[in-house]
Amino acid sequence: MNPIRPRYGRLLGDFAVGEIYDHPWEVTIDGGAVALFQASFLDAHPMFSSTEYARLCGLRERPLHPLLCLNLGLSFSVHDVSEQAIAHLAYLDVRFPQAGYVGHTVRARSQVLEVKPSSAGDKGVVHVVTELVTERGECLCVFERKALIRAGRSSAPAGVSGTIKRPAAYANRPTELREGGSAPFTIGQVYLHQIGKTIGESEHMQLTALLRNSHPLHFDELYCKESSFQKTRVVYGGLVFAWSYSLASRDLAQRGVWELGFDAGAHPNPVLAGDTIYAASKVLAVSGSEVTFRLVGVKNLTSDQAFSKYGEALFEPELAKSEKIKEKVFEITRTLLVRS
Repeated sequence: MNPIRPRYGRLLGDFAVGEIYDHPWEVTIDGGAVALFQASFLDAHPMFSSTEYARLCGLRERPLHPLLCLNLGLSFSVHDVSEQAIAHLAYLDVRFPQAGYVGHTVRARSQVLEVKPSSAGDKGVVHVVTELVTERGECLCVFERKALIRAGRSSAPAGVSGTIKRPAAYANRPTELREGGSAPFTIGQVYLHQIGKTIGESEHMQLTALLRNSHPLHFDELYCKESSFQKTRVVYGGLVFAWSYSLASRDLAQRGVWELGFDAGAHPNPVLAGDTIYAASKVLAVSGSEVTFRLVGVKNLTSDQAFSKYGEALFEPELAKSEKIKEKVFEITRTLLVRS
């Protein structure tokens, strides 16, 4: 008998611009998953922990956390987009057009926007747009991302043709939200968030499974010894995003209403179990009730140490630099709607 050895994900030659992949995961979000996510990140943003606050802001109850929605959409897409990826490269124009709630059933689909082989021909960059929608077709999260994919072809089936709306075609907030007030922030102000987070060995794998990320890079040690660039399991980037975000929340989001979007995000360096993450933020712009920050996460040094060592360069995008900051593990531009 010949054994069957299924292969998951796609190699670079399997992608075609315009194809749409309907990802197989479909999950009804229960209160247990929401409680575990909230407890794992200690986010102080009141919108996602208090029904009374959410009603004050115009919603019927506390909504699903935006990073839970983003992580579900990102993880669902791994099956078709990045299970053969070398690395996740960028988050682009992340939006949360509508509020989701406990009991919603969510699924995701992605469309290929661009396929760009490297000059060496051994890999390339795939650019996709992904939507996370409810059973009623309501879009809870839409974003673009780029992944570095190995060259070659596999037996992956072709996608279907069609069109997925780009993030800019969506609103950046639910229509029922009440307007905020004046944002109490000053342009140029730097916040060095003082609490860090050491990532546990089994913790990151449990959360990766909760979010349905199927890439063995995050939980299969034998696979990683052969195929990981670190030769061991790497912490899933969406978790690094969520921890960096949450470490900033006590200082920035206690008057928060809604995450209006994230853009120009990346993971310049990997995170492993045992690493400790700290976060820092810089105010880039203030317009009425909207404030834009540059949020960064660093590993194995405090935010004070990072700022002392690198100064304002800590907030500059790594892709624009000739000399990279080796401790920086996350960076993104964040726009928040606040109450006065």
